[in-house]
Amino acid sequence: MGRLDGRVALVTGGGRGFGRAIALAFGQEGADVVVNYHANATAAAEVVAALEKLGRRALAVKTDVGSERDVRAMVDATLKRFGCLDVLVNNAGIMDRGRFAETPVGHYARMFETNVTGTMLCTRAVLPAMIERTYGRIINLSSQLARAGVGTGGFAAYAASKGAIEALTRALAHEVGEHGITVNAIAPGGIDTDMSRAVMTPEYRARRTKELPVRHLGGLDDVAYCALFLADEAGGYLTGQVLQPNGGWVMP
Repeated sequence: MGRLDGRVALVTGGGRGFGRAIALAFGQEGADVVVNYHANATAAAEVVAALEKLGRRALAVKTDVGSERDVRAMVDATLKRFGCLDVLVNNAGIMDRGRFAETPVGHYARMFETNVTGTMLCTRAVLPAMIERTYGRIINLSSQLARAGVGTGGFAAYAASKGAIEALTRALAHEVGEHGITVNAIAPGGIDTDMSRAVMTPEYRARRTKELPVRHLGGLDDVAYCALFLADEAGGYLTGQVLQPNGGWVMP
């Protein structure tokens, strides 16, 4: 018996990074999974194939999470295929690094459209089905960058988008808790991913490792474990919270 047997999960940005790790972890615990992607159909198909090898039902859906029409179509396709939707992981996100005063405004708008508006649209689209069944788990991806400055800067707009995610998480937890729905977030820090490698210099990575109490960067599985914990039915008394897999970098 898996911890998510009989559950259906939708993971946005599920073809790579955190999303891929979370989708596979859910599948290993018995969930059927919808893998959302925007550009990389091959990566999403690989995740679906891996889930099917586990005996799970899986579906890849191309969606721009910043488009209300796309998001509604994705949720409709999920409900048509599986009949319900128990867990939403709002993982899709982008990071543009640059000094705040020097970064084109369009880059800010692009990040907010995906990171914030995308999370809001996906959440809004799944809530009617969750409210009808009086059950749901909504998990949002934040970042330690919303809580601590890093290095020489360049993350202000990204940090602002993730700060908005945490505010949404707390406010929405109050709204939907009476319907059996929990809303939580995960704020990873010091995790070794393709995205982090793109913005971390070798010197920065070495310095950060020495600063961490655990003396090593985390991995994708550390974040997937948090998502699994929050998705579990046993986690129904945990809502409005932000889990921080960060090796001790930020301690609340």
